[in-house]
Amino acid sequence: MLRPESTCLVLIDIQEKLLPAMHEADSLVPNLQRLIAGARLLGVPIIVTEQIPEKLGPTVAAISELLDDVEPIEKATFSAWGAPDFVDAIEDLDDCTILVAGIETHVCVYQTVVDLLEADYDVQVVADAVSSRSPRNREIGLQRLQDEGAAWTSVEMCLLEMTGEAGTDLFRDMLRVVR
Repeated sequence: MLRPESTCLVLIDIQEKLLPAMHEADSLVPNLQRLIAGARLLGVPIIVTEQIPEKLGPTVAAISELLDDVEPIEKATFSAWGAPDFVDAIEDLDDCTILVAGIETHVCVYQTVVDLLEADYDVQVVADAVSSRSPRNREIGLQRLQDEGAAWTSVEMCLLEMTGEAGTDLFRDMLRVVR
């Protein structure tokens, strides 16, 4: 069961030159915005990566404006685990379940999650907050991640799981985020 005090969110490469090519980018962005808003409400730490930003651009404005206090970690490897700053950021957190969202499902998300699993982290992929250029590559990436041992969740499922109970101010605030 996800708990906000033992969960962190990793956002992979949601960048200017990548996002327009993603399948269903128009639904991906609002899902990512809800995920970030809910994580903020719950106090969940957020780590952001950017793949070679000098070529692929920065994190898209619709996402970065929600993360003004988070410095993106630059990487050249597909797996964020190949970036020492990413490893340091993950290791600086207490033992946590890592929620992963971003692009592309079958490349950078997949390789990052597999490396995190191999490093003995509990990882959940936010399935409605990942994408690839083609729906087939997204589907293959998600299936392979499940085969590797990563659980799937959704934006609404993980946020309400961490909220824990109805009838509270937090629940009412979270409903405004997920709906």
